[in-house]
Amino acid sequence: MNFELKALTAAGAAREKCDLLLVLVSDQAALGSDAIGAMVAHAVKQGDFALSCGKQLALYQVPAIAARRVLLVGLGAGSAKDVRNALAGCAAALKSEGVEKAVVSFAAEADATSVTAAVQALGDATYAYTHTKSQAKPIALKKIVLGVQGKTAALSAAFDMGVAQQEGVAVAREWANRPANHATPTMLANAAKSIAKAARMSCKIHGPAEVAKLGMGAFMAVAQGSREPLRFIELHYNGGAKSEAPIVLVGKGITFDTGGISLKPAAEMDEMKFDMGGAASVLGVFQALAKLQPAINVVGLIPACENMPDGAAVKPGDVVTSMSGQTIEILNTDAEGRLVLCDALHYAARFKPTAMVDMATLTGACVIALGGLRSGLFSADGELAAALQSAGDTAMDPCWRMPLDDEYAEGLKSNFADMGNVAGRAAGAVTAAKFLQKFVGDIPWAHLDIAGTAWKSGAAKGATGRPVGLLLQFLLNKAGSAKVAKPTKAVKTAAPRAAAPRRAASKARTTKAAV
Repeated sequence: MNFELKALTAAGAAREKCDLLLVLVSDQAALGSDAIGAMVAHAVKQGDFALSCGKQLALYQVPAIAARRVLLVGLGAGSAKDVRNALAGCAAALKSEGVEKAVVSFAAEADATSVTAAVQALGDATYAYTHTKSQAKPIALKKIVLGVQGKTAALSAAFDMGVAQQEGVAVAREWANRPANHATPTMLANAAKSIAKAARMSCKIHGPAEVAKLGMGAFMAVAQGSREPLRFIELHYNGGAKSEAPIVLVGKGITFDTGGISLKPAAEMDEMKFDMGGAASVLGVFQALAKLQPAINVVGLIPACENMPDGAAVKPGDVVTSMSGQTIEILNTDAEGRLVLCDALHYAARFKPTAMVDMATLTGACVIALGGLRSGLFSADGELAAALQSAGDTAMDPCWRMPLDDEYAEGLKSNFADMGNVAGRAAGAVTAAKFLQKFVGDIPWAHLDIAGTAWKSGAAKGATGRPVGLLLQFLLNKAGSAKVAKPTKAVKTAAPRAAAPRRAASKARTTKAAV
């Protein structure tokens, strides 16, 4: 999608030639005597339109307004959250046949957070999955002009942030939506190499031989039941000084999870294509970094493989040796995400990072605990946890800090190895995090369990692109401020647009992830 930020008064918006004009009206808007102001005031007076968030009034060929179609949209108090929620309800209008150019105009002054939220919401609303649909037609919309009362440097920076984020969310959403035979570990590696063609980026792909040489026994154990070769994807973005330690992002990349020998129930198993949501979010973040070019160093690690029940698959009771040298008794092969992550986390230490954050669709227990609104946040580092939670709140991609007491690790004890890979049903999301914690050493570390937030089930089934927004905001905050370098030309990827706001997960989601 082509976005443009433009200074537009109400009179200017009325003169804009376009197929659709969305007028965003909050209860703080001072309506003038111009064509748009008079139209809104009259509609409110007659009771045909209300300014509460999400209310709409569709009009056609309004006199003195150049747009063919007009949609009045109420913003309520006009907060960034109101902007995002209101625009989420405009998807049908934006995707209508014959709408090639749309103008979205604020009727009152907009702040930076509202501008970012508007771009994100517009990207969400115009996303459409078409990759494996033979009859699908792309939407007609080609350009969206965002009109603000006064175009300032702060609003321009906020606009650039919004455009980059929605592009990153789109990449994450697209790859997570693709079925497993269209998103193999090799295909994810190729996507990473494509993104890494941008300035200040590089990519290294480790195949089975290289992973074996590294001694990643836990990762290899998960992959050994699949005919698809594993890939360990290593992305680098070098926007900071060479001497500056990076932040490492680690994303779980199980491109399909059958549960292995501990086979999952058949119902809704198709949704296990989403089990690489963490990997998809790493790709999305790097797409956004390619656009924004902030002054920070970031490493992205994706251990990608399938978890299949082949005759060569790892069995319950098998003991494997991780890259760290610690041995693991695999009590449940469906708890595979932590096995691929533990080796990647140990590998991350070689970069001497200031912090590392992993994100994974790890446990159904987290869905039970938090539903589909907030991702689970686990960290023993208070400063890092606070930074992530604040970033999530700013990006409207919220998380919630969960406990990580040492006593939760008691259930991981094993009679036959240094640890088991599961600790029973009680506090399953916490014990999974305690398992990962055994592989991070003294490096500040946080784990995001996105099993409830990475995708939606039911009629709206599809990936959300979370937590790209949270992670990108976190990195930009670490880079110093919301100010970023001059954006570069967008990198072409296989993803079209951005992600939709996350609704509550259905009850059926509670058994979808690993134990």
